[in-house]
Amino acid sequence: MTHDDLVEAYSAPGRHYHDLRHVQDCLGWLDRVADLSVRDREILTLAIWWHDVVYDPTRPDNEEQSALLAERHVVAGLRDEVGRLIRLTRTHNVAPDDRLGALLVSIDLAILGADEASYDAYADAIRREYAHVPDEAYRAGRAAVLERFANRPVIYPDADFAAALDRQARANLARELRAHALLR
Repeated sequence: MTHDDLVEAYSAPGRHYHDLRHVQDCLGWLDRVADLSVRDREILTLAIWWHDVVYDPTRPDNEEQSALLAERHVVAGLRDEVGRLIRLTRTHNVAPDDRLGALLVSIDLAILGADEASYDAYADAIRREYAHVPDEAYRAGRAAVLERFANRPVIYPDADFAAALDRQARANLARELRAHALLR
């Protein structure tokens, strides 16, 4: 797959959040991270580009399929680590000593800590991606996801992201739960 193929995948119809803008936003967050080696920055850049390349909201294995695809196309010295990082975006659970994992997961979740207008646009885009799901089922599923993040002691495994975004993320999650009567 070429860079153009990646851009095309992220530009496919039906992608309202998991699109090229999401990749660009993630790359912007990566640009703000200091003290990374050239190799670590390359690994994270590749993981960002590949982490949602396969995205079908009717399937539960998008991260695995994205990781497998990356492992077929990324150069040999980086592919295993890129695949491992992509797989972390399924659960967003990271080992305490996994700096690259903490960074990728924090970057992927940065939208949760956005200003209210950006967060609301994100939430609306997610709903459009799941337009095939009836309202009641969507509310229940969305509530489960939001509550899972809200109940974590730490949303962002990277300390700098946590310091910058955790408070706003928790406020956004609570607001969305309240606004859509998603509290159970």
